[in-house]
Amino acid sequence: MANLPNVRFLDPATPPHIGTLILIAGLSALAMNIFLPSLPAMVEDFDTEYRLVQLSVAVYLGVNAALQVFVGPISDKFGRRPVILWGIAIFIVATLGCLMARDIWVFLGFRMVQATVVTAMVLGRAMVRDVVPQDRAASMIGYVTMGMAVVPMIGPAIGGVLDQAFGWRANFWLLLVLGLLMFWLSWRDLGETAKPSSLSLAQQFREYPTLLGAPRFWGYALAAAFSSGAFFSYLGGAPFVGSVVFSLEPAQLGVMFGAPAVGYVLGNYLSGRFSESVGVNRMVLMGSLVNALGVGTSMLVFAAGYGSALSFFGFMCFVGLGNGMTIPNATAGALSVRPHLAGTASGLAGAIMIGGGAALSALAGALLQPGTGPWPLLYLQFITGICGVAAISYVAWRDRQLARRAAA
Repeated sequence: MANLPNVRFLDPATPPHIGTLILIAGLSALAMNIFLPSLPAMVEDFDTEYRLVQLSVAVYLGVNAALQVFVGPISDKFGRRPVILWGIAIFIVATLGCLMARDIWVFLGFRMVQATVVTAMVLGRAMVRDVVPQDRAASMIGYVTMGMAVVPMIGPAIGGVLDQAFGWRANFWLLLVLGLLMFWLSWRDLGETAKPSSLSLAQQFREYPTLLGAPRFWGYALAAAFSSGAFFSYLGGAPFVGSVVFSLEPAQLGVMFGAPAVGYVLGNYLSGRFSESVGVNRMVLMGSLVNALGVGTSMLVFAAGYGSALSFFGFMCFVGLGNGMTIPNATAGALSVRPHLAGTASGLAGAIMIGGGAALSALAGALLQPGTGPWPLLYLQFITGICGVAAISYVAWRDRQLARRAAA
């Protein structure tokens, strides 16, 4: 979008600069994982159980998913800009609540409200699709999420250092400052890209069956959901594996935790570079295969007796690589099934992906117990990876069927 002639940075009369979309989406990613190395410290501070503190990931993802069901139609009706601004403003207030919380349940309540920042990530993708066609949108979403991937790569490392130096609340002070900065940037640069729909809000929600009845939409949405399932289960289980199974310090865990983002950067670069020429379906299939094969190889290493913290986190780079190739392309595909419903499709596809992620994150946390090692997490990741391959294979089959009918 930055290379379109009518884009002017900090001019809300034009479409947003691509850098703005990267940064506001990055805030959503940072809020999800910056504090993960601090989970053991939060257990002590709140005098509670690990499973309750770990819910701070699952509830964030769960509310995140539920919000996406509403964000898309609302933005199709009223525009992308006001919804993003309100989402960031509410996030700022919720972050203050997390800082002041002295009880785990109060903290979890405000943590749920923090999920409103997801509007920035969901509608940033829709803004790209508003102004460019499918294959180019996949490339541009790839570049956006490549930049966004830097945030989860360095976020846990920064969070681990802040925790050791100042305590876990320092992570939320950083989120507060960044939230204020992103609100200012959005106010100044975020030009509207969607023409408000003539349909009422109720009619917008009644458009959901149009998407839910489209097999190709389901194929793309599930391909993204299953492929990212390996990553979301990692979010829920890796802090336990790092701190309990391998006895890593918070700063060490923070550095190693960012391993998937290294692959994610490369995967998103490949999406940005090749999606337009290779095609969406092939990119999703290749990404899903890389995801599943990376986890499968890690399982073989552990089965052979050579597993370690380095091998566990190292092979997670392939999970990131696969997701970086899969998610931008599957998202662009889902948004292109019904282009006039791009915001609704972005929200619904995101809800499917994040809702599944919330469940997998909670499941990983529940399955991992002292003595299990990393095996429950690895099995969960491998199964979801294989399901991602099956979902995009269905889309490719469906496309061939439609092509035959069109030719007949």
